[in-house]
Amino acid sequence: MNLRTSNNLVIALITISFSLLGLSFILGANPNAIGSIFSFYGLETQVPDHLMSMIAGFALCFVGITSLHSHLGFINRALPTVTALIIALTCLLTLFSANRWLASEGGFPVIGSGQGIIKYFAVIPLFLFVFYKDVLSDKAHVALNYASVALVLVWIGAMKFFAFEANAIVSLVESSPFMSWLYIVFSVQGASNAIGIFDILSVALLGVGLFIRNAKLILLAGLACCSVFIMTQTFLITAPNALSSVTVFERLGQFVIKDLWFIANLVIIYHLAVFNNTPKETAE
Repeated sequence: MNLRTSNNLVIALITISFSLLGLSFILGANPNAIGSIFSFYGLETQVPDHLMSMIAGFALCFVGITSLHSHLGFINRALPTVTALIIALTCLLTLFSANRWLASEGGFPVIGSGQGIIKYFAVIPLFLFVFYKDVLSDKAHVALNYASVALVLVWIGAMKFFAFEANAIVSLVESSPFMSWLYIVFSVQGASNAIGIFDILSVALLGVGLFIRNAKLILLAGLACCSVFIMTQTFLITAPNALSSVTVFERLGQFVIKDLWFIANLVIIYHLAVFNNTPKETAE
């Protein structure tokens, strides 16, 4: 996978994810999702809910469209990059809001509505790699992209050991032809624990592979991590009311579409840590 192919894949994932997220807000399917962000900045009384959704939607679509145009050389790379970073940082700062945390479950690292917010960490290394690759070393790019994947898999994986999270995923798991077997083998909590262990173990092995520079381990662990994010995309097809506007453009869709960013993170990790360090004749 050469640099051009890697960049094309990352840009495709950025364009698709940001455009779909933008459309979900423009259609106003879940205004509460953006309302909590605006309220953190004290804007909820000044800006109506539907206008909040429109602003967020157009901003996200703008990033998706301008990223593609910049990649093709039509516009300056700073335009999508700066916009994406502003969106990411604006969302990430709301992690300091009390409503992002579940105090009843001990607070950190159990997070409430902020599960989807922490995913914006993935945006930063993606744009740095695609548009400003030469600013950082390959090791720095690998470290940033791995940190994004590790953060979400460890955080969300750890949540699977809590009863409230185990019960929350029942409808998704039992309706999935790929995961429903877990409830035959395990209890509801046992199945959730198994998912959490897989998430955490996969990213831990990827970290070990990167540390000891073992290409086979990086590839296998990377594929395991990638399978987690691919599986979440299948929920849009297998979940109750699949492929409806409710599924794609409300909470579930807005949550899992962001997982495309982590697939892009893993593409970058593979390109820099495996392909770039493999002799050309072997890589081909």
